[in-house]
Amino acid sequence: MEYAFHIYNKLATDGVSMATDKLLNGKIMGAGMRSPSKIDWKNQPPVIVCIGSDLAIGDSLGPIVGSMLKFKTQGLGVFLYGTLAAPITAKEIRYMRTFLQETHKDSPIIAVDAAVGEAGDIGLIKLHDAPMMPGAGANKQLGALGDISIMGIVAEKSIGNYGLLNTTRLNLVYSMSEIISDGLSALLWERCERKNMQKQA
Repeated sequence: MEYAFHIYNKLATDGVSMATDKLLNGKIMGAGMRSPSKIDWKNQPPVIVCIGSDLAIGDSLGPIVGSMLKFKTQGLGVFLYGTLAAPITAKEIRYMRTFLQETHKDSPIIAVDAAVGEAGDIGLIKLHDAPMMPGAGANKQLGALGDISIMGIVAEKSIGNYGLLNTTRLNLVYSMSEIISDGLSALLWERCERKNMQKQA
């Protein structure tokens, strides 16, 4: 299942929140993914992994989202990896995958990263009920990560993908980061409130 929202859509933030919730509640496991019987998709708080580097504007979507989420989810006890201060880059992906399997084996994992696509797709935020393939836009094979992926299309796919590194506007990346972080933080707070209400009932 896939959802897509453009940054100029006024309901994009709500869309990201509702689509993520729907993917978590109605998760259908695909080939090569973890056993659904071991993960409590509805009640277990998701782990969020924001991938990318702050060394290139086009690749900084993940760390910016991570830093924004760190601020917006204070007090929730969310497991969040990948910020501007401590980014998850290509070098850390292999170790992060092993760490997640050992530390958060019973939690759904949401991966956030920048991506390249068709010229008409720039500005789209895409959500999939499938793992992220980090580095694919730069022709790197780093393997799959996560259970649900959120991608921001920041540049047009081209040979060498220099556009991702050199011509992406910070305003685009920042606007996408605000929408994704606002949507995810709203969902996390809502799920926390729901859980508290269920305890009181």
